[in-house]
Amino acid sequence: MKPAAKNGPDKSDSGKPRLTTSAMIASIAGEGQRTKPAPFGHALVELAKQDASIVGMTADLGKYTDLHIFAQAFPDRHYQMGMAEQLLFGAASGLASEGFTPFATTYAVFASRRAYDFIHQTIAEEDRNVKIACALPGLTSGYGPSHQATEDLALFRAMPNMVVIDPCDAHEIEQVVPAMARHKGPVYMRLLRGQVPLVLDEYGYSFELGKAKLLRDGYEVLFISSGIMTMRALEAAKALEQDRIDVGVLHVPTIKPLDSATILAACAKLGRLVVVAENHTVNGGLGEAVAGLLMREGVHPAFRMVGLPDEFLAAGALPTLHDRYGISTEALCNRVKGWLK
Repeated sequence: MKPAAKNGPDKSDSGKPRLTTSAMIASIAGEGQRTKPAPFGHALVELAKQDASIVGMTADLGKYTDLHIFAQAFPDRHYQMGMAEQLLFGAASGLASEGFTPFATTYAVFASRRAYDFIHQTIAEEDRNVKIACALPGLTSGYGPSHQATEDLALFRAMPNMVVIDPCDAHEIEQVVPAMARHKGPVYMRLLRGQVPLVLDEYGYSFELGKAKLLRDGYEVLFISSGIMTMRALEAAKALEQDRIDVGVLHVPTIKPLDSATILAACAKLGRLVVVAENHTVNGGLGEAVAGLLMREGVHPAFRMVGLPDEFLAAGALPTLHDRYGISTEALCNRVKGWLK
């Protein structure tokens, strides 16, 4: 992989514009795509206006998880715990035991690695009503393995009592936040921050905890996807229409508990290639959850998985990395066409 250029939009040898180093932290939105700023922060403010138990907590990352918007609106209900993620989650558990509903934010790598045992022992085992919202999930940072949470879904899926959610866009995040509060018990949500794409509003979509939704049907291929890969799957479905390939997209935002009934019904249709697409390692995430479900229930469609490889990923510009590791729209299209041949 060629390093990103430091300055200017000049052309690379491939003819594509060279990407500046700022693309390591660029928005996942495509050029010209509709976006909405900080949907999590604004949704939490609206929720807190109606529910006095809501408090916001972070470990020195308020600006980078959009919690600063909540802090401005409710400074007396905001807790800055410093660079101490284990303390953050231990304190959140304590507040929950006193009847508060803490929303604790940090980066996904810090929750799933640095503070995993504290979440496991003080929140999940005690079944405390703590809501965990974590930014930079999967390959949404170009800063390399230290900031790329490629295994968080596998880790939190394995934790008893933990609900796991991977929302697609700003429209969904705005609906997920109050749904998290309504659920009594611990929840882990992958958080998209900053200028977040708007996609699902075009499909009349509404989030329901534990439910998968068919966004479009297709008789040749079915994408089963979560998070930003639902956005990519929808883009790929439109692009594949040019090759007269009919593609459906089943969005699965709740990784745990899995909507087994909807997935089984969708996969039972004969003659359709099923492709699970996720922004996560191929080990232990949505793909293996769906594969295990299908095997246990005796449903055996043609089946493929698109996910991140079982390795430490490179640093670099996000568009370059998404192409390299096969989760860009173009890469999805190419793989589907290859499989159908």
